[in-house]
Amino acid sequence: MHAYRTHNCAALRAEHVGQTVRLSGWVHRKRDHGGVLFVDLRDHYGITQIVADSDSPALEVFEHLRAESVVTIDGTVKARGDGTTNANLPTGEIEVYARGVTVQSRADELPLPVAGEADYPEDIRLRYRFLDLRRERLHRNIVLRSNVIASLRQRMIGQGFTEFQTPILTASSPEGARDYLVPSRVHPGKFYALPQAPQMFKQLLMVAGFDRYFQIAPCFRDEDARADRSPGEFYQLDFEMSFVTQDDVFAAIEPVLHGVFEEFAAHDGKARSVSPLPFARIPYKESMLKYGNDKPDLRNPIVISDVSPEFVGSGFGRFAAIVEAGDVVRTIPAPGTAEHSRKFFDDMNAWAQSEGFPGLGYATRKAGEWGGPIAKNHGPEKMDALADALGLGPDDGLFFAAGPEAQAARLAGLARTRVGEQLGLIDKNRFEFCWIVDFPMFEYDEDAKKVDFSHNPFSMPQGELEALETKDPLEILAYQYDIVCNGVELSSGAIRNHRPEIMYKAFEIAGYSREDVDSQFAGMINAFKFGAPPHGGSAPGVDRIVMLLADEPNIREVITFPMTQKAEDLMMGAPSQVSAKQLRELNIRLAEAAKS
Repeated sequence: MHAYRTHNCAALRAEHVGQTVRLSGWVHRKRDHGGVLFVDLRDHYGITQIVADSDSPALEVFEHLRAESVVTIDGTVKARGDGTTNANLPTGEIEVYARGVTVQSRADELPLPVAGEADYPEDIRLRYRFLDLRRERLHRNIVLRSNVIASLRQRMIGQGFTEFQTPILTASSPEGARDYLVPSRVHPGKFYALPQAPQMFKQLLMVAGFDRYFQIAPCFRDEDARADRSPGEFYQLDFEMSFVTQDDVFAAIEPVLHGVFEEFAAHDGKARSVSPLPFARIPYKESMLKYGNDKPDLRNPIVISDVSPEFVGSGFGRFAAIVEAGDVVRTIPAPGTAEHSRKFFDDMNAWAQSEGFPGLGYATRKAGEWGGPIAKNHGPEKMDALADALGLGPDDGLFFAAGPEAQAARLAGLARTRVGEQLGLIDKNRFEFCWIVDFPMFEYDEDAKKVDFSHNPFSMPQGELEALETKDPLEILAYQYDIVCNGVELSSGAIRNHRPEIMYKAFEIAGYSREDVDSQFAGMINAFKFGAPPHGGSAPGVDRIVMLLADEPNIREVITFPMTQKAEDLMMGAPSQVSAKQLRELNIRLAEAAKS
């Protein structure tokens, strides 16, 4: 017999009744039924019920063991009695009568419970992450993550991609987020950087003649945490393709993402659908108008409309003045709100003010009758015409966001989401994908008072060199695209600018000299001068994919050992101080030490 187990804790069934078995695992729960002790024994695979009575030498041992102690059980498989089976467990038809127990490791008093899914302070959970990972939901999430990565890898290979690894120690990038820097011992005063993404390397692989590259790539950015972004490091499905158009990129990655989401959509027992192929394509400008942002949640049926022309010369003087000043009025339908009191609308206005906006106007409607000051001043006939143009029903209200276009769009987008949530309009049983396309190549930076890149400086402008030389920079679109699922941006991507003369011109418009490009992006621009293929790609975030599939609101719930929001590892004590000897080897003197 094996030293620790003949079966795992999810393997035994009714057909094993009568067999002598050996199991090992953690004491999950104990239940004392007066001389009979029931123990749930847990391992990575599942739970088996162990029974010890007064005739079992294991009884006394179990009575003195804390939960989470590790034991090995020798016993006999027995069928559970009528009415005592557990349909929620694969092993629920049997139990193991313990004839002997060996304690492999005794557990001290626990700083947090493993059994159950009660909320616990995040700092405790992260400090004792090895215990937290034993909990069923989190354990299941991490297994899901592993399975998703395996599926992504297999599907990419099936699409003709080859996996390559790119360097972890590289040069600092002047663009993007803050780098994590690594001092060089053999080159005093110089630093490596951890890659924010394998962007330049994957493009250089295309220049090197490889055709379809991918990797599950670790990326490092010194950024603040968000619910959908982990500080420090994250993983992405990084890929690049040669001799492709934007449509070719979409055709290659859509089946991979669609297949993975279909494969794991019901992993937790929920039946969730995935939007059919091909995914919707929404121009950036349209997305900003209809949804108020460039990562729309298409499960929400509400569509924002621009109604500025409706208020030109309107009886509602405030909106008329806003439109005459060159600003806009956007409207957000509130379907089926006739039965809601005015408090619902007033609460929405108060919410908008709490978000830093002047307010959120509204008009109520019940059985076709309008209410509220906007409707009163604008007049019922004009309000009816507005409702008809928007396709509203007799019991649908309206919210209004007015002001400068960017501000009104942002408020309308936030209000669209909140109204959808408050009214229960968002279908939680769907994964809705879309591509956001046709991003502007440039934008005007009000702070710097100059034109700058709006998205990715290495993207190919639509119209290429001719567009750069003849069009208003703010009207030039780029072959840039984001893929979005349920309002979460999974990645940005682009068809790359592979021609040096176009790159020099694009950077010139953004205020960079030829010398700036040659010095700051030497590796890439020099490579392009030796024959570069047209190429493009993207990099969907693995953490975000798993977060969506696991139906988790926070990305830390799908990462094995995440940091806190302050980028601290409470379990390992990182970041930490290092010794004076280490600093001397790296030719580094700390600022505080230098002052003293």
